[in-house]
Amino acid sequence: MTSALDREFAPLQTALNLRAQRQQLLSANIANANTPGYKAVDVDFSAAFKAALSGQQTGGLPLKTENARQLAGNTAPAGSNFIAYQAGNNVSLNGNSVDMNREQAAFQKNSIQYEADLTFLTGKIKTLTSAITGN
Repeated sequence: MTSALDREFAPLQTALNLRAQRQQLLSANIANANTPGYKAVDVDFSAAFKAALSGQQTGGLPLKTENARQLAGNTAPAGSNFIAYQAGNNVSLNGNSVDMNREQAAFQKNSIQYEADLTFLTGKIKTLTSAITGN
């Protein structure tokens, strides 16, 4: 059974986790811009977010537990089923499909969206704190 706080913060936590994962993928794309044969990847944020909110599994292997106090967890990060090669990028002669302009723009946009989600979460926490303390 989930608490009211869990229900309130779960969507924002999911969004932050997915945006952080996407930031890592975009960083890897930028870092491998000159790597021969590297194919740029990205996560379908919208589909991964909807799947996470609806409770669909993300395809990871469950961890084996030996004690009732251990958490089962999941080895795959949220949204891992929605990571795919980017379509529409030109492939260079060395087989690399990273478009630096696209990657840098996506990286910046994702950073701004992450900060917006974090600001929204901070506002919710401040509102709840104010309601609890009466200030």
